[in-house]
Amino acid sequence: MIRALLIDDEKTARMDLRAMLAAHPEIEIVGEAATVKSARALLAAEDYALVFLDIQIVGGTGFDLVPNVRAGARIIFVTAHNEHAVRAFEVNALDYLLKPVKAERLARALTRIQLPAAEDAEVAALPGGVSLRADDIIHLSSGSTARFAPISDLGAIEAEENYSLVHLVDGSSVLVRRSLKAWEDMLPATQFMRVHRTVIVNLARLTGYRRDPQKAITLQVQGVAESMPVSRLYWGDLKPRLPGAMLAAGD
Repeated sequence: MIRALLIDDEKTARMDLRAMLAAHPEIEIVGEAATVKSARALLAAEDYALVFLDIQIVGGTGFDLVPNVRAGARIIFVTAHNEHAVRAFEVNALDYLLKPVKAERLARALTRIQLPAAEDAEVAALPGGVSLRADDIIHLSSGSTARFAPISDLGAIEAEENYSLVHLVDGSSVLVRRSLKAWEDMLPATQFMRVHRTVIVNLARLTGYRRDPQKAITLQVQGVAESMPVSRLYWGDLKPRLPGAMLAAGD
């Protein structure tokens, strides 16, 4: 039996989904919430494995609630037609249901959500060859935590062997299983640039740079406590992309 939560601010939508789930006896609805506040209280429990999560909800959005979903629980997003939200799910290969939910689409989502953990991890990764846009939203998952973030909120990305440490402008960071080369291939080149063998930065989030007596250059990035190194190999390409005022201050 899979214990599930329904989080949606439309009572009729919850009733309709509950009725359709009656055809799937392996799913047991153990709780419902209609607001962000009540949903957070519900998500604090440890006895659920699946969440049907609406995107538009009283008090915020479903994206706001992703960090509150317990580690290991699966999420099926539910949304009215919204091009921006739907693209977020598609580019991140996450499952979602469009309202009004159709029984056959629900059945397909449930089949997918019950994949073994190893397969599910691969499904949750960005599809190969995806090119992200500056206005996209990306799903960052470390295995124990997950969240959505606008691409514009990524300040810097550091290589950590086969992983990468994503620094966000709010001061937080997430360790994800993705190589720096994979990030470089998918991020918009107009906004992001590799500045070191181990570092990619968001050019729009740079706040300054320094050159020490040994001529080593480091960048300051919004929300990132440590300065990011710049190698001489990349400095020639980076320098023309820095604002004149920043160059004057740095030199």
